[in-house]
Amino acid sequence: MTRRSGVRKLGSIVLVVVMLLAAAACKGGSPTGPGNEDPFSEAALRYGLAPVPNPDVTFQPDVVIVGGGGRSIRSVTADGLTWRIDGRAERADEVAVGKVMFVTGRSVGRVLHLERDGGDLLVTLGPVTLTEVIRDGTFVKKGLRLTDPVLYQAGEPFWANTDETATATPSPTGRFGRSVPLRAAPAVSAPGRPVQPPPTREREARTVAANFSNGVSFNDGAEVSFHYDRDGLKLSGRAALTFKSPDANFHLNIRGGRVTRAELEVTGGFGIRVAFEAGIQGGENIKAVLPIPVEAAFPIGTVVGVPLMFTISQTLKVTTAFGAKAGTIKGSGEFSLAGSLGYGYANNAFGPRVSTNVQRKSSLIDSLTGVPVGVMGLLIEHRVKFDVGFNAFVFKAGVFFEVRTAYGTTLGSALGAVGTLGSHFVECRGVGLGVWASYGIGYSILQPVVDLVNKFLNLIKVKPIAGERKLGPPPYKIWSKEEITPPGTKICGTPKPTLD
Repeated sequence: MTRRSGVRKLGSIVLVVVMLLAAAACKGGSPTGPGNEDPFSEAALRYGLAPVPNPDVTFQPDVVIVGGGGRSIRSVTADGLTWRIDGRAERADEVAVGKVMFVTGRSVGRVLHLERDGGDLLVTLGPVTLTEVIRDGTFVKKGLRLTDPVLYQAGEPFWANTDETATATPSPTGRFGRSVPLRAAPAVSAPGRPVQPPPTREREARTVAANFSNGVSFNDGAEVSFHYDRDGLKLSGRAALTFKSPDANFHLNIRGGRVTRAELEVTGGFGIRVAFEAGIQGGENIKAVLPIPVEAAFPIGTVVGVPLMFTISQTLKVTTAFGAKAGTIKGSGEFSLAGSLGYGYANNAFGPRVSTNVQRKSSLIDSLTGVPVGVMGLLIEHRVKFDVGFNAFVFKAGVFFEVRTAYGTTLGSALGAVGTLGSHFVECRGVGLGVWASYGIGYSILQPVVDLVNKFLNLIKVKPIAGERKLGPPPYKIWSKEEITPPGTKICGTPKPTLD
């Protein structure tokens, strides 16, 4: 997908930390506005596209389509939860608590709270599933080129510990994933909840969560870097799902408010890659789950009148298991994984569509080095999620496929080496690798966001929202392997990355 030259000069894209949405076109009562809006226009990237009337798509009866699309939106709070809309817009007077409001592809959800402010409406939205919005419709797209994405960056998300923010550097650029200057939309306060300040244009897409700093890159895939240096424990590294110029195909069919067919496939050749360094000097072991505040978005435009977007997002988990108060460990490895990733759903049954092609490009176990005074253990879990549907940043509603790769590494103590070679100790090394896939239809919200949103909803006596609702099978194992050298060494144990 190629952005028009004029669009390359965009100066702003809406930034939100949670936008609760799902969208569809309606078989009547559809909003006014042009039906051929450029999905890369500034207005579309800021607030999303409006639906276009189409006789082949219908909404559920409690969906209220507010006319005017993005022109009816005044602003949105920085967390994306409360929208200020023009109270004089077509059908705005029908918006009510319990109904589903739909203005654009980035502003749709169940109305949790409603308040008038002059001539405007302040509408607090909660999540909805696709079938709570769409009653009937078939959405198909083939050969979607996943190149030249828009990077939505949240800077410091509101769940981060901003008192210990890492020094920022310029945003990453590369062949895949050029950064776009960003600024938040003007925010408006909702009752009982402060507005979060927007990120500055100079900040890299990084956050501090559990005292980590993170960066992200889309140069040759989806890669996240991490760094931690606190209380005698240092960690740094990178994990990536590599791919080059991928294509995507999807098919979604809904009849009578039920999904009858769903398919998603991404092709282009995939691999996995990791590199890390860790050291401890009197510190404590840690476990940290890091939602990465950046996603690559590929606006599709409208499919039978429905605004859709393909997004790639990431999450990282790092766990240390150091058996002593001193030592270091370092390693790296790379593997080819699969030619394509995807799944299909029909007749109430799911099936994976993964063409595996696992080959080692560089050995993780051979690279393990360090000075382990005690056994040094490290587990890195990297998740990359592909979504097609109606979403904005940490909220996703549609069809999805997630690749979860776990790297477990162990380096045995130099003081307890199990053998000698001449006058040299032979240290044991262990590696466990696992790659799983999760897929299905539904919505999900990052848990730190759910926790914060529910605190606010409790203040206004509104039922809390769930972090996830989905239709899908248990995780599917794509590939796993364990290695220990020397063979039979017990001091290293057997690293076994497993699903939580």
